[in-house]
Amino acid sequence: MTEKIVNDFNITFSTINGSGSSTANSIILKALFKMGIPVSGKNVFPSNIQGLPTWYSIRVNKDGFLGRVERDDIIVEMNPETVITDEDHLNDNGVLIYNDQFTLPEFSKRIISYALPVEKILNECYSPTTLRIYLANMVYVGVLVNILKIDLSKINEALDEHFNGHNSAIEPNLQVIQASFDWSKSHLKKIDHFFIKPIIKTQENILTDGNTAAALGSIYGGLQFISWYPITPATSLPESLNEYLPILRKEKFSGKNTFVSIQAEDELAAIGMVVGAAWAGLRAMTATSGPGLCLMSEYLGLAYLSEVPVVVWDVQRVGPSTGLPTHTSQGDLTFSYFLSHGDKEYPILLPGSVYECFEFAWRALDIADELQTPVIVLSDLDLGMNQWITPKFKYPDTPINRGKILWEKELQEMLERRNGDWGRYLDIDGDGIPYRTVPGNNHLQAPYFARGTGHDEYGRYSENPDVWERVHLRLQKKMGKALQIIPNPIEDENEKATIGVISFGSSDLPVTEACHILRQNSIQNNYLRIRAIPFNKKIQDFLEEHEKTYVVEANRDGQMAQLLKMNFPNHNNKILSIAHSDGLSLSAKWISDKILLNEG
Repeated sequence: MTEKIVNDFNITFSTINGSGSSTANSIILKALFKMGIPVSGKNVFPSNIQGLPTWYSIRVNKDGFLGRVERDDIIVEMNPETVITDEDHLNDNGVLIYNDQFTLPEFSKRIISYALPVEKILNECYSPTTLRIYLANMVYVGVLVNILKIDLSKINEALDEHFNGHNSAIEPNLQVIQASFDWSKSHLKKIDHFFIKPIIKTQENILTDGNTAAALGSIYGGLQFISWYPITPATSLPESLNEYLPILRKEKFSGKNTFVSIQAEDELAAIGMVVGAAWAGLRAMTATSGPGLCLMSEYLGLAYLSEVPVVVWDVQRVGPSTGLPTHTSQGDLTFSYFLSHGDKEYPILLPGSVYECFEFAWRALDIADELQTPVIVLSDLDLGMNQWITPKFKYPDTPINRGKILWEKELQEMLERRNGDWGRYLDIDGDGIPYRTVPGNNHLQAPYFARGTGHDEYGRYSENPDVWERVHLRLQKKMGKALQIIPNPIEDENEKATIGVISFGSSDLPVTEACHILRQNSIQNNYLRIRAIPFNKKIQDFLEEHEKTYVVEANRDGQMAQLLKMNFPNHNNKILSIAHSDGLSLSAKWISDKILLNEG
């Protein structure tokens, strides 16, 4: 046996969609996490309901590099139709673990294989017929526990958590895991070199997905209204809201809900209700993906011009059209930037981690209220639906900021101070942001018309060219204020850097690892991650400081590179696009290979 490889490998489970493998895979992931080892879990699944191949990959990395890798060290094969193609993705000396009922081709001597008597073990456990398809996956759980030296007690803890302590569900699974573990100890001779060893690197962390984090962040930010229409991969965000809102948003004494959640008949209805709720003074949001965002564009233009604060989460998938609903992409960036017709700008937040999904969720609500404008948050399937390690969420350390809302007392004081002069769209403070009233304000001068047509500072209809231009220039001023409150870029500085690297969103993990690989190959670099638009001056400074800057992103056309060239035309010759879109998240190897080739 070659030298041991400890806590540094990738394992992929190849199964059939609908066979219940997610429980087994989740239990392994959580057990490794409980052993203190940094892990991530990625699901590649078809858009149909049942029957097609699905894959789940767990990356184990003691150094915390948890992005996608292109080749596997271990494959657990429970799908006879994918054996040949899956074997091609195994590294030399990799391990294939498979059901002994499969008829396998002759594999090369470069891999190690273990055959599992799945049916025999299930028969010995007297598994109920209705559960056999699901319990079959527990066979490889027990075998992996033995082969990799996973702590069996952590498997038990993960099972208990998964089934909420219900012994009727736990016992059949545990019985198969134990039987498989015992069989493995008696019949399998370990000849591979992969091992798990407990370490202490996850104690202050939790394991969750970006959509759940976004839901919790929105609740902590005072969310009061959500309307949505189901769409992959965004649906689990409002579903998480529906799980946690009834727990966290109830009136203390009456027990009444202090929120509204509506599944609309389509995306048009969803965003229409959000705009109406936000105009009425509620903190309101929706969650969708690219096709839904297309349908919402006209309402977002209405919200922009009538200055209604709404938040839209776009959990991106591959487009255009139906595209690849269950695959990831960063392809909605330029669409979001130019969303809706006419002249307008929206703050766009770009979370790059599960923790930022939580943080940016409550910050987005604050930003929308403070600027009185729609805010778009661009997540994606990789970040939103996969399992990631994250620091424990912290309650916002600042009070909720509702912006310039006037109630009766404040409105009366303003009228007295300004000799009765107040209008809904007046720029009193010179920052482009007017004051607003909401329904419930009983002051006689509180009502106004919220218009999506031309209007003056008092909400009166107007087609006067001077008025139109004045209002639009005032709206543009809001972006100056936006730059003061949106998340700033984060830079990983290196004094010896020869090149710059820029990314955004979920590309952060593979880019961080790629920058590490480049430094190991004597390519010194500085890395800057953009976290929001409009663009901060720090980005311009970064471009000025480097002779060349690679912009890395998971889309075909290099959309971030396009926007940077448009906003910083003096640096066009310095901006080099590294873009790729195949439905999978980027890998550090692909990124570093592209840059090394160019630098070579």
